[in-house]
Amino acid sequence: MTLLLNRSDLERLLDPADCLAVLRHGFTAPPAETAPLRVVTGLPEGSATVLVPGLVEGIPAYTVKVNAKFPGSRPALRGVVCLHDLRTGELLALLDSATVTAWRTGLAAALGTDALARRDARTVAVVGAGAQAELVMRGLASLRTIEALTVCDLDPGRAAGFAERHGASLGIPASVAAEPRAAARAAGIVVLATWARRPLLHAADVPPGTHLTSLGADEPGKTELSADLLDGARVVVDDIDLATRMGVLAGAAPAVLRAATTLRDLLCGRAAGRGRDDEITVYAPVGLPWQDLALSWAAYRAAAHAGVGTTVDLLA
Repeated sequence: MTLLLNRSDLERLLDPADCLAVLRHGFTAPPAETAPLRVVTGLPEGSATVLVPGLVEGIPAYTVKVNAKFPGSRPALRGVVCLHDLRTGELLALLDSATVTAWRTGLAAALGTDALARRDARTVAVVGAGAQAELVMRGLASLRTIEALTVCDLDPGRAAGFAERHGASLGIPASVAAEPRAAARAAGIVVLATWARRPLLHAADVPPGTHLTSLGADEPGKTELSADLLDGARVVVDDIDLATRMGVLAGAAPAVLRAATTLRDLLCGRAAGRGRDDEITVYAPVGLPWQDLALSWAAYRAAAHAGVGTTVDLLA
């Protein structure tokens, strides 16, 4: 039997603290021998991405995810995560990929943000008030104290709603900025989660000591941070090869490439993170298949315990 878990099921089952723990385990556990594989195909109005497989030590399953991205639609991301038994290949569950992706991307980004930002950085700017930024805020709030929030989005109403929601939940002042530069000006932490294809921030826009998490540079042609900003920053990614082929390191200066490291090495103590309080740091992940497995397995186990979801026999 195969378990179907929709968005409502997943939102009911997933807990940010538990998900942060399984993601941290995935980053610090011995890596799988298989390299992360991502195939991107263009569609007339968007793009389709396949991630296969996802493996994590200690989880007896693997995932295959197929996403379709349509920037002009709401939601912009649609697809499915297939959770399979690692020994037999049995299809254990089908999960809504938009929810899984938002949770694993946002919470993994919160881990990277917390690891690189100054310990006294408590003001956050969000550029792109979508589902991934929502989860970054939820994860980051459980990892450190946040004292102020500024939000910028192409849709002013969405920015205002994001600011009001998180300002109320955290009990902090929250405001809306008209442009990314204004949002970043007074923030110790800047989170970008957009569809931008030209830089939103340049070196002159970012004060010394700022940390930036860029979630939009996950496909060829997408970019949120300028070359001059990256040239002067400490850059951390989730996978060097993927980030070089389709992420923030594509076309980066040789010095940036040589100095870049991964969040895995940072969390395992094999690489240094922030070197000085006035250093600019950047975390720019592409997204890895094992993260889908970590979240999907957690949801599958929770669903089995709680009796949530719908079962179907696809072989009937």
